[in-house]
Amino acid sequence: MSHQSNTSISTPGNASNNQKRALGNLKLELLNEQKQEIREAFSLFDMNNDGCLDYHELKVAFRALGFELSKREVLDIIHEYDTDDRNLITYENFFQAVGEKIVNRDPLDEIRRAFKLFDDDNTGKISLRNLRRVAKELGENLTDDELRAMIDEFDLDEDGESMYYTIIKGHKYEGMSEILTDYYSQ
Repeated sequence: MSHQSNTSISTPGNASNNQKRALGNLKLELLNEQKQEIREAFSLFDMNNDGCLDYHELKVAFRALGFELSKREVLDIIHEYDTDDRNLITYENFFQAVGEKIVNRDPLDEIRRAFKLFDDDNTGKISLRNLRRVAKELGENLTDDELRAMIDEFDLDEDGESMYYTIIKGHKYEGMSEILTDYYSQ
């Protein structure tokens, strides 16, 4: 029986090299603030300080970074990145898994989710009260005039509130989108 070598077969060493290249690309694509958030989430949820996240720690860390993953998705991540069959994820693998999700986020989905965080009374609009609450939660000291100016930017019907539709469909994301992004990333 002859044994032939096939160089196209993926070996663990090749997979590791591919992951290292992908990790390097992610480090270039992510903002420093995003890298810091990933680092903080890992440290915060590595409850036993073993340098790895188990299933529960991983699920909560992803949630803290704005990703609601199903049980299947968490298990798939563990299966993909667990290199020694301990069902644990190292920081480097966590960084790569989260980084890929961040890079592949749909900006409109992010704005939709953030809008829901502002619109706590489910009116489909962001009122001065909603914006004031979020600014306070973020520790932003903005005057009512500054907050009104943000609302006015999207207030097409001049009722003193910004509607979901005008923010999402208006393709005008300056001002309020920064607050939406800041709020959502908390």
